[in-house]
Amino acid sequence: MTAPAARTLRLGLLQYPVERVGSVAAFGAKLDHWIAEASDRADLLVLPEYACVELGAALAGRDATDEPTELAAMVAHADPILAAMRDAAIRHRVWLLPGTLPMRDGARVVARAPLIAPDGRMAMQEKRIMTRFEAERWGVAPGAPPRVFDTPWGRIGISICYDVEFPKHVRAQVEAGAWLVLAPSCTDTPHGATRIRISAAARAIENQCYIACTPTVGLAPWSAALDVNRGQAAVFGPADRGFPEDGVLACGTPDQAGWVFCTLDPARLDEVREHGAVRNHRDWPRYPIPTPTPAEFA
Repeated sequence: MTAPAARTLRLGLLQYPVERVGSVAAFGAKLDHWIAEASDRADLLVLPEYACVELGAALAGRDATDEPTELAAMVAHADPILAAMRDAAIRHRVWLLPGTLPMRDGARVVARAPLIAPDGRMAMQEKRIMTRFEAERWGVAPGAPPRVFDTPWGRIGISICYDVEFPKHVRAQVEAGAWLVLAPSCTDTPHGATRIRISAAARAIENQCYIACTPTVGLAPWSAALDVNRGQAAVFGPADRGFPEDGVLACGTPDQAGWVFCTLDPARLDEVREHGAVRNHRDWPRYPIPTPTPAEFA
């Protein structure tokens, strides 16, 4: 059963500044700094995809190393990095999605996003669909199918960066009861940032749900994977009655570090799904679309 949506959720999205961080302890201190800034304003804090990979060069022992070497160093230190993330959530008593972390899965490396409760319990969502960079240059493999997570605010989903560009990934989470889908991202061009933003807005419209995305920002010439980071945090809802005309509930300044906050009420989705000008959420399964056949001209 879907967990009931108990109350409104105060959401914090961090446009995370990629910086030279020399150790796992220094990364933990950076998490403390940013979380302390937001912990009294939000219940659930979200950092972007691969934020912790700023550590890669230091862990590999040299700047601007090649992508596989940097990735191997991150994987080798995955356990203490994850422990630093977990400790930060416990210390500040917040729900935390601290971005994604490359981790070993047998002979493969997958990207995992931990959702961490204030008491330290964790559950993972793996990135399912790989970009060309991940598949061809970095060596990250496709992860497990989408999951959903029961929280005090109801059931939510996580569709990591490229995953949110695929309607069926988000739809599977919504059909499993998710009213909010988090989309931590990492893009190195305005093109990539645009794809994430437009895809997130489309998923919110077609599912009549909330989608929240947030990016890494800044330049990191010492990092093979995070050398350039562009993007903008935003929260999208249905572009329908009771919501903004463009569906944008909150957004940050492009490419600028800082928090973006938004309070979300799941009851507003129930209202728009029933009384909106359209019923996208309901009409998706009601009007299945078969495979097209060639039309005949007469």
